[in-house]
Amino acid sequence: MDKPPFKKVLVANRGEIAVRIIRTLKDLSIKSVAVYSDADRRALHVLLADESYYIGSSTPSESYLNIERIIDVAKRSNAEAIHPGYGFLSQNPLFAERCEEEGIVFIGPGSDVQKLTGDKVVARNTAIDSGVPVVPGTREALTSEEEVLDFAEKIGYPVILKPALGGGGIGMKVCYSEEELLNNFRYSRKLAESAFGKSEIYLEKYFPKARHIEVQILADKHGNVIHLFERECSIQRRFQKVIEETPSPALSEDERERVTELAVKMARAVKYVNAGTVEFIFDPDSRNFYFLEVNSRIQVEHPITEMVTGVNIVEEQLYIAAGYELRYSQNEILRRGCSIEARINAEDPYSNFTPSPGLIQEYREPSGFGVRVDSGVYAGYSVPPYYDPLIAKLIVWAGNRRKAIKRLMNALKEYVIGGIKTNIPLHLTVLNYPMFIKGDYGTRFLYEHNILSSIGKFDTLLLPKPHIKRREKKAQSVSAWKIVGRYLDMR
Repeated sequence: MDKPPFKKVLVANRGEIAVRIIRTLKDLSIKSVAVYSDADRRALHVLLADESYYIGSSTPSESYLNIERIIDVAKRSNAEAIHPGYGFLSQNPLFAERCEEEGIVFIGPGSDVQKLTGDKVVARNTAIDSGVPVVPGTREALTSEEEVLDFAEKIGYPVILKPALGGGGIGMKVCYSEEELLNNFRYSRKLAESAFGKSEIYLEKYFPKARHIEVQILADKHGNVIHLFERECSIQRRFQKVIEETPSPALSEDERERVTELAVKMARAVKYVNAGTVEFIFDPDSRNFYFLEVNSRIQVEHPITEMVTGVNIVEEQLYIAAGYELRYSQNEILRRGCSIEARINAEDPYSNFTPSPGLIQEYREPSGFGVRVDSGVYAGYSVPPYYDPLIAKLIVWAGNRRKAIKRLMNALKEYVIGGIKTNIPLHLTVLNYPMFIKGDYGTRFLYEHNILSSIGKFDTLLLPKPHIKRREKKAQSVSAWKIVGRYLDMR
């Protein structure tokens, strides 16, 4: 298959995911088009792309969330397709619909699937009707306090409130009593209305010991669906994933087979096309899986699946979007070894994870056998305050979990990011914790074991300080900017 699936693709995103997509486009000899805001004029994805277009101010609503401006750039640049990455417009059915109207290929599921999977209440009902087990909860959105209290009493506390739309943990609240439920119901409705334009809330049973298991799937337009095994995503802070690994240390092979079969069944039920993730709660007491949602986009943690299967998921997305049949059958997907990912965020773990934007004065990535870094930054780059604090992902592979943990710890200690704060000390603390090493953890791990208060407890866990003397800082950053400017001039 020597012919590339497209001639030119616009990447409607920024940061490390835009860089990752652009690199795959280069591998396939596909021209890449970047878009950028005021804050991203000298971002790495802009430097790497074949073409780049300004789309507005640093505020996301004026740039990366502006559907018409992105569509206009796609038309002006003669891009055949748009890859949305994750976040921003990746799960917006209106964006997928506008692409369809303009004859631009949307690299992801179509607007009909986006509408179905994007509404969590509708997705839950589809799962129930298809025989996929779901967490006990409401089949309809709840609008009154009386409804919420009655249903919570039926299924028993604790319960969790979730907005019908959206994601990223926004508006989700765990409630252990009637008082908490009433207060949080009002709060979640207001937040959902503000964040997603829809105040509808639904209620689910909350499992304090639960583990978060997700299955990567690929599906084409010809009815073929396969899975690329599961990922464990239970190390979370405020419902945001922090560390992911595959395979899950919690599952037996029989349980692994069961959850992957459920994921494929759900993908078929919603007529899914392209890469996606079917997410489940796993209750270790009952050993049962419960469907949570379908994430209709590429996931932040997709590299660990690539590391153990050898499948380039972004590349497969491109071929699927171009109409090709899946290039793999299920029996060709083999898992080898273990992979773990640490999300590197620009935030201060010693100050309640306050965002830490600013100039990166020194930057050195770790390397070596089994080490991969997906980043969107460099020395001399200034991390803007307007977007998600994720600046890089550190991924390792090893033959077994024990070696993978050790390799990730060593790589984290090599990683030098000077000038801003990062959450690397949190990762080192988790990786050194006995219960994590044993694989015995759930979604409340950071809180139950007081991990957030233990960061940096052991001096041996901390990174070496960046080797920049005060008098050298200005000279180094200026030098970096000169290099970037020279690169831009050459283009």
